[in-house]
Amino acid sequence: MSNLENPKNWRFTWEAQSHSPNLRLFLFDSQAKPSVQCRNLEVQLNLSHSHLLVSWLKEGEKEEVSLRVPVPRVLIDSEAPVSFRALDDHIEVKLVLLLPVDHPIVSSFDLMLDSSENGYNAPSLDAAKPLVMDTDLKSLSSMEGVHFYCRKCSTRLTKSPLRNFVEMPSIDWREVADNWFGGCCCSFGGISEKLVTRFANSYRCAKGVCLLNFTTILLFKDDLAAFKLYNGTHEYQPRPDFSSDSGLSEDMLSSQEGTNDLCEKLSSIHLKDNSVSTSALVTKEKASGNEFFSALPLSDFSETETFVRGCCVHTADHIQNHFDEGSQHSVPETCPVDQNTSQLNGFLNGFLGNVFMAKSYNLSMDIDWMEFVCPNCLSLLGAYPFHNGAAPIDGGVRLFKCYVSTSSSAGGSGDLFRKYSLERMFTNQLVENAKDELSFRTLVRDFKTKSPLLQIVLLNPNSWCCSGYCLDTTSAAESILKLDLLPIIKVIFSDCHETSASQPRVHEDWITRNVADVVCMFARQVDELIQSLSSAKDILPPSYNFLQGLPLSSLQR
Repeated sequence: MSNLENPKNWRFTWEAQSHSPNLRLFLFDSQAKPSVQCRNLEVQLNLSHSHLLVSWLKEGEKEEVSLRVPVPRVLIDSEAPVSFRALDDHIEVKLVLLLPVDHPIVSSFDLMLDSSENGYNAPSLDAAKPLVMDTDLKSLSSMEGVHFYCRKCSTRLTKSPLRNFVEMPSIDWREVADNWFGGCCCSFGGISEKLVTRFANSYRCAKGVCLLNFTTILLFKDDLAAFKLYNGTHEYQPRPDFSSDSGLSEDMLSSQEGTNDLCEKLSSIHLKDNSVSTSALVTKEKASGNEFFSALPLSDFSETETFVRGCCVHTADHIQNHFDEGSQHSVPETCPVDQNTSQLNGFLNGFLGNVFMAKSYNLSMDIDWMEFVCPNCLSLLGAYPFHNGAAPIDGGVRLFKCYVSTSSSAGGSGDLFRKYSLERMFTNQLVENAKDELSFRTLVRDFKTKSPLLQIVLLNPNSWCCSGYCLDTTSAAESILKLDLLPIIKVIFSDCHETSASQPRVHEDWITRNVADVVCMFARQVDELIQSLSSAKDILPPSYNFLQGLPLSSLQR
């Protein structure tokens, strides 16, 4: 059997666009040229068996070649004509739909079918609909206790089940407060600053408490069963309980000398803009029997007048109280640390922000983010902030939801994070950034070196697609797969590894010229995304692999 006759060599890809009642099929073989080799092309739609029969005569012969293509679950207009044509590198077929694939009626119909076949909690339902990222607060809180596991090797990461879950505040609350109270302290701007700062400081790492946002979970270091501390080289060295060469050990942290040493470390942290100086406090608190440290503005504790340089005088008279399951925690010890306003903002944004895909303007130059890896398989799990090689500054480790699970059987019905993947989380954040920043161009930099890794341009955030290989006509009708269109985004991208190292200015010019968004991620995450983008090119014929000289690809949404 020649390549032209073998159905397994023919690949099909169904594609639809949101709000468009059309379904398009790409049928291609890398060794075939349909415009020449496929004579007397015919296409027949068999809705009762959910497949499309494509047949033609071989070049110079009378023998017929037939292929069967599974049709995805969509509402097809059976009375509308089927249009098709043979092009140089593929056969194109167009079907007319009664309703677009993302219409609410179609979504409800699919949900009813899936629930009757697989049950409402089937993991297969997650991939067939766009990812709606949530903090998962209700789902986790409804469980009696939650352990977290490495998704790759199922190693348990937590010492004991966690039962206390708290939603983290958004880093945009400061801007929202400024919109309400104004940006100047004379017009209640100081109130907005204090409101957001106090609110942010009320969410700090504590033993037994898990903080949640859309992409990460934040755990206190003592809740982790094991930890691998990155030693500044390309090797991962295990170290017990966050101890490091910097001298920050558990014994030191539990003593007064530890408080003073931490103050000195925090006072050495500076941002680019150090023109404005203010005061802050480093407090030592006890939560659930464990001490932890945090940096707080002095204005939050001052019961006298607090001066803001270059502006007016404020009077603050409030007491900092923290509640944990009905118990009240006071602030017994403090020590002054010099920080400027920009540093305080960067400190709060860096700790409360989205570490999975961090905006460059939210990162401090002196607070580094280090990879947190699985103690068993060394796969990436998350990140933690540190300074001068020390342990996590706030004692917390951020775990990315796409790398952990809530069940030892990752991806099963008991795994609350089964819907998250690196590809879908990146796509979701890319679309959100495009909406917020009004920019469809993004440059991804390395978290550590800040060198460019990936340029990506969002073309279409609302596409649907499924792909596979054709079947021959002798296969049983029951063997035809049941296909679901999956939500994707269309992008063009450029792998910056392929760009000459002597051309960093090219990337800077591209950012400036296109007003591109700049984010930071870990290199191994970007490498995985580039592999996904490169492999996704193959689901379309070669004539659709490039646009404007750049690779055209897709990512699941």
